[in-house]
Parts: sequence; C-alpha cells; structure tokens
Amino acid sequence: MTILNHDYIKNSITTNDGNEDVKYRWSHGATDKHLGDGMLIYSLIYFHKFKTCVCLGSGGGLIPRIMTQAKMDLYQEGFGKDDKIDWEGFGNTILVDAVNGVNGEPDWTKKDSFLRSNFRIEFLKNTTEKAYYDYFVKRDIKIDFLHIDADHTFDGVKLDFDLYSKIMNKGGIITIHDTDRNYVDNFIEVEGHEDYDLSGPSEFIKTIDKRKFEVMNFFNYGIEKDFPSSSGLTIVRKK
Repeated sequence: MTILNHDYIKNSITTNDGNEDVKYRWSHGATDKHLGDGMLIYSLIYFHKFKTCVCLGSGGGLIPRIMTQAKMDLYQEGFGKDDKIDWEGFGNTILVDAVNGVNGEPDWTKKDSFLRSNFRIEFLKNTTEKAYYDYFVKRDIKIDFLHIDADHTFDGVKLDFDLYSKIMNKGGIITIHDTDRNYVDNFIEVEGHEDYDLSGPSEFIKTIDKRKFEVMNFFNYGIEKDFPSSSGLTIVRKK
C-alpha cells in the first residue's frame, strides 16, 4: 500500500489517460508513477491550504493539474466548503500562456483536450505581462501560490517575478522552474528548444534579495543517473 495512488498518477497526472506522456514532464523529473518536483508543489499547497494558484507557462499542464488536485483533495477533507466566495469550493487555478511557440507548444489549447476535459482550470491565452495588468490587477486578484515557468530569459523571469510578487498574499509562495545551472549546462537539445536561451531562471535566482526573501533551491541533477531529474525548482517566500 502507498499514500500515493500510482494508477491515478499514471492515468491523469503524468500522462493523458495513460496514453501519452504529459509534455515536458521529464523536466520536472516525473515519470508514469513519480511526480518529481511536482510533489513539492502538491505538498506546499496541501500543507498551507492555498486556494488561488497561478501557473505562468506550462507546455503540458503538469503543474496546473497538481495544483488543482491538491485543492480538490483539500476540499474533499472539508476545507473551504463554508467559503461562498471560493471558486467551486476549493479555490481557483489560473494558467497563463501566450501560446506563441516560444519554448515549445502546449498541448491543451483545444477545448476537448484531456487537461481541459478533466481539470477545472481557468486559461488565459496572453503574455504574462498583459495578463498581470489586464486581468489580475483589474480584478484585484491576490495569489497564494505562483509558479514561474514562462519566458526563460533573464529579463523575462525577472519581469514575471517583479510584477507578480507584488500581488502575493501574506505568506504566499513562489516557485521558479528550471533553476539548476547543472541541468542547463548539460542540457540535451530537444526539438523546439535549440534557439532559446534557457539560462534565465538559474541566473535570476542569484539576484534575489536574500534580505527580503527566503530562498530554497531543490536540485537533484545526476543523483539517479538512470532516472529523470528535475531541471531545478526554487522556492521563494517574502520575509
């Protein structure tokens, strides 16, 4: 017996109905039955009982699935059921993606995609900057959990962090993906990524003001050489 339902993970989280791998799951170190760094994200949301979760960029929707699943599990345990403002009783998951082909094409754009058909997620087809001003600011939305995985240039990551960190709730947590420089330096070229600079996240985290933010890096590149490793996850919280 296990606390994890491996069949559900395989059929709904890391693959689409058990047929095809979720795109880019390997960059999270995920396999059919292993969540990779997604387990950290699930645990943070579950432990803190976060409701409003936002993902900036996601090729296959792995992280939005995990965000939503964590809140659904909380809801089943009775959390949030008396909060009438709470979306569907367990909080909102918002995915922002420009769907512009940079850093790969997402596979959830069609309304009948597995992700859209099986998970309650709000999709914003826009750049992260426009979404910030046109959606989040205008609606005065505050975020509990933010995952940054969109523009991978230094300036792009910095812009996303500088903007969205302004609207985090007290105690809110930000995770930044692809922050392990070892992974970047040893990156095997994958079709669609050859011309893109992927070093932005690993360079940006060096500049975060440690006087203002707590920063924890989770890197496991090369620990188990025969298995996928995460490309790096950094957890940030304002002091």
